[in-house]
Amino acid sequence: MIVHMRKWIERMKFIALFFVLVILLYHMMAVVGQWLQPAHPHRTPEGSAVKVFRHESGTLETDNMADRLRLYYWLGE
Repeated sequence: MIVHMRKWIERMKFIALFFVLVILLYHMMAVVGQWLQPAHPHRTPEGSAVKVFRHESGTLETDNMADRLRLYYWLGE
């Protein structure tokens, strides 16, 4: 059996280049993802915008589960 070292070296070069390019693409996508993400999504709005939220003092155990399920099916979410 003859081992063709040149062929294996070419394969190893290809695999190494492939991994380097995959890692480079991963880091580029992470940078673009950070660039597209808002700086602070939960900050206080500026201008005439109003931040709307529902403050609940109760927990899920005190809510009527039938009403919550009915609302879930009614909204279709």
